[in-house]
Amino acid sequence: MENTGKKLQVGVIGNGSISGLHLEAYRQNPDAELAAVCDLNEERAKAAAEKYGAKRVYTNYRDLLADPEIEAVSICTWNDSHAEISIAALEAGKHVLCEKPMCKTVEDAERVQDAVRRSGKLLQVGFVRRYAGSVDVLKRFIDAGELGEIYYAKATCLRRLGNPGGWFSDKSRSGGGPLIDLGVHIIDICWYLMGRPKVKSISGNTYRKLGNRAHIQNLSFYKAADYDASRNDVEDAANAVIRFENGASLIVDVSFTLHAVKDEISVKLYGDKGGAEVEPALVVMSEKHNTIVNVTPQIDHTTFDANEAFGREITHFVNSCLGRCETLSPVEDGLEVTRMLSAIYESAATGKEIQF
Repeated sequence: MENTGKKLQVGVIGNGSISGLHLEAYRQNPDAELAAVCDLNEERAKAAAEKYGAKRVYTNYRDLLADPEIEAVSICTWNDSHAEISIAALEAGKHVLCEKPMCKTVEDAERVQDAVRRSGKLLQVGFVRRYAGSVDVLKRFIDAGELGEIYYAKATCLRRLGNPGGWFSDKSRSGGGPLIDLGVHIIDICWYLMGRPKVKSISGNTYRKLGNRAHIQNLSFYKAADYDASRNDVEDAANAVIRFENGASLIVDVSFTLHAVKDEISVKLYGDKGGAEVEPALVVMSEKHNTIVNVTPQIDHTTFDANEAFGREITHFVNSCLGRCETLSPVEDGLEVTRMLSAIYESAATGKEIQF
């Protein structure tokens, strides 16, 4: 579609917590206009429309998709509806930005990929960390060969108390706990920066030992919009070793709750010419004149900043819809990450390594 100077007409489906970052980014984007919002809860949809200036309000996503004016949608619903709504949107001729994880199952992810190919429309997977300014900078270092061959990566995202409850802890809607919610981000960012190598085998473990710890007092934590402590059938913690065909490996651990001294996030990459840390802050390690040096890029956001990253992600999506660039996170990558997550759960359930 050629950009004739008119604004991309966008709808946001699902008006829970994460949608605020999408809505704010669209509001600030000069090339986009918020045409409609949709939520099962009409009050919530109306509140979002009023706050962000959306023109129309829907409670059924099919009605929003039938709106001929809308050209693109952000899908910010529960994980179990991502595939269904993405496919319906593509079939209705809309471009799609689908929040991560793209799908709960590999079968669903394959169906979404088929729908993308049939429709000829764009689907961008919400791997927001790929769009962060710090990652953009590091990617340029990597692409220029500064790290050499990246053969090992290690990523951690541990919450000591942080099961959001509500749909997050209801496996039927979420597909799982911290692995599918947090692990998806750190697995993807390592895989992306490693050059998206083909997976060879995966061995994983999941644990359900502590529950949601709703009894803990005096320490607050993030709660879902539909927080309800009575339902919790997801894992507390998970870890995995992922081996790639090129010989590289990735080690990951995540938790919603763990007897840890503090929350922890780290993403580290090691190559034969240099190394890098993306979290907790961007730093590049290398050798100069027989001396080890740590290089600290001077940039506005050295760590993941949600407002910055979502702003950049939405800008990229809008530009992709307008034909100005290609998405950094196509449907094929969404399928591959879904394969990895599913294999970790399968390995944990069977006690066996999964071969690809």
